[in-house]
Amino acid sequence: MSKIYYLPSHEYIIVDGNEGRIGISEFAAKELGTVTYVDMPEEGDEVVAGEEFGAVESRKAASDLFSPVSGEVLEVNEELADNPRLINNAPLEAWIIKVKIADPAQLNDLMDDAAYAEFCKNQH
Repeated sequence: MSKIYYLPSHEYIIVDGNEGRIGISEFAAKELGTVTYVDMPEEGDEVVAGEEFGAVESRKAASDLFSPVSGEVLEVNEELADNPRLINNAPLEAWIIKVKIADPAQLNDLMDDAAYAEFCKNQH
């Protein structure tokens, strides 16, 4: 069964075994407005927990993307290159990168669904 975790910067990781799909939360997608471009790393690149791996641009703003975990990029969501608005339509399905998780213990530093929902309530 997949589990979802969040960073305070509104990235999520949906964990399935030792792999994770990383994207931005519904809260972030709403705040950004219409997504116009997604800057993604290359397959085979390394990402580091808490460090920038790309950016999402919208009509309102550009926002850096931070990785919830360290690991190797297994896949990038090519569909977003042609249709970045998929993130607005279904943020949890329109993942940005898929990674092989180097250290599953890093997931302990992230928020679960309940903690993230509480965190978002306090954002306004």
